[in-house]
Amino acid sequence: MAVLERLRSDHAPALLVFERENRGYFAASVPDRGDAYFTHFEERHRALLDEQMAGTTHFHVLVGEGGEILGRFNLVDVADGGAELGYRVAEKATGRGVATAGVREVCRLAREEYGLSRLTAVTTLDNEGSRAVLGRVGFGAVGSVTIDGRAGTSYEMDLGELVVLTS
Repeated sequence: MAVLERLRSDHAPALLVFERENRGYFAASVPDRGDAYFTHFEERHRALLDEQMAGTTHFHVLVGEGGEILGRFNLVDVADGGAELGYRVAEKATGRGVATAGVREVCRLAREEYGLSRLTAVTTLDNEGSRAVLGRVGFGAVGSVTIDGRAGTSYEMDLGELVVLTS
């Protein structure tokens, strides 16, 4: 059983493996992180933990039974009761409800642990999986956006209306 955990320093090795193994898969639907991300991964990881300590972000990883990272679920730009949700799931974990379960859990944490009242998210029009996850969890489409030159949709969720499903 996979568990959503708040990002810690000891997640770094497994997180780097996750990012490397899925780089090509992710680049098909979101902008590539670039070579510098991998070259300076340790420094970047420490910087993310510093941001998290400051309360401007809440980073999470979905950890599988063997300690491998199956996904990332992040809340960024935390301010005024809101944040932007971003997530990515390993290619080998797709199609099993992992993204939906992870997004549901991070929405619950956003409301119950971090005191947030609303979330936003964006995805490209051709990312049908992400659009489906956002819809299943309760995000509503609110507008059109351009993401790295590609057409997309912006979404919002009022966390006061969140219904947490446990199964």
